[in-house]
Amino acid sequence: MTQSWNILEALERTCVLKEGHFLLSSGRHSRQYMQCAQLLQHPQEAEEAGKAVAALFQDESIDVVVGPALGGVIIAYEVARALGVRNIFAERKDGKMELRRGFSVEPHERILVVEDVVTTGGSVLEVIRLLEQEGAKNIVGVGSIVDRSGGNHPFQVPYRALIPMDIISYPATECLLCHEGKPLVKPGSRKSVAGK
Repeated sequence: MTQSWNILEALERTCVLKEGHFLLSSGRHSRQYMQCAQLLQHPQEAEEAGKAVAALFQDESIDVVVGPALGGVIIAYEVARALGVRNIFAERKDGKMELRRGFSVEPHERILVVEDVVTTGGSVLEVIRLLEQEGAKNIVGVGSIVDRSGGNHPFQVPYRALIPMDIISYPATECLLCHEGKPLVKPGSRKSVAGK
């Protein structure tokens, strides 16, 4: 699959782009949503995506790859596997990102943070702050499969993605789909959001 693998074709093949009325984690609403779990559920696709993201950072001498749970866990693992380095993940406990399960970082380690989709970059920033609190001194970059930030990411380190996607979102108060009475869905829940 390696020689002919293409990210855009893979996203189309695995039906990553969803159409509807979605409540994004930022609180904004959108007609479209990128569900990269549809790509990452296929081990060969996940492996190829991991190799492709790893190639973006091949000259950075990475020691460890960190992903935010839940979306970044699989792709961070595959990037680490492609680079031949250690992989850990941060997860939420009581609404706050933590390193659990005995995971830790060392000050000398060169760290790459990897997410599936970056929109506002909020989860990645939480992970970066957490790693710095844990003593990390060398966060060398952020990588993702999809960049939905429109060039407005908040990272102070190099950010590289396999593909940019321009998906328009709206403040809830300005959402035409709400005014049309379309059911609002929180991605991953398969449920309409009560009172929306």
